[in-house]
Amino acid sequence: MPAKIICSAVRPPIRTAIDIELGTWLAVCDGRKALLFENVSANGVPKLKTRETFAQDNPPSHVQGGDRPGKIFSGKDGRHAATEEADFHEQAAIGFLGKFATHLNREMEAHAIESLVLVAPARALGILRSQLSPQARRSVIAEWDKDYVKLPVHKMTARLVALGNSRET
Repeated sequence: MPAKIICSAVRPPIRTAIDIELGTWLAVCDGRKALLFENVSANGVPKLKTRETFAQDNPPSHVQGGDRPGKIFSGKDGRHAATEEADFHEQAAIGFLGKFATHLNREMEAHAIESLVLVAPARALGILRSQLSPQARRSVIAEWDKDYVKLPVHKMTARLVALGNSRET
């Protein structure tokens, strides 16, 4: 029988079922908007209170303009190749999510947020994960790759509860 390998350096798995207990915070975001909620209900049905809202004006890339693709030259044989043109919309989204992650890091270091649920599209979740400090990552109790930032709070709450219930089975 093969031996089990145990590695303590690996972070504990993130739960997929959401237990939104009293005092749990939710960060719901995408590349343009971020909302911080706190659950203020202790009766098992979440009641999300908006604590902070962050937004940036990030129009599509074609509106922001562009530049010609860059070129890379090789000094030895005179070859050159074109590089991909800059995506200003994507760069702005990454910068916004980085600033939001920095804010979350500060809040968790100050112990204003003890437990956090991240709700964002998969790409935004990946950017947030890479920007969160180790202490902040330990405070994340669940993650959902959903884009709920444009939903009204009551619909968002209903969908989160439904998601949590569907994953528990």
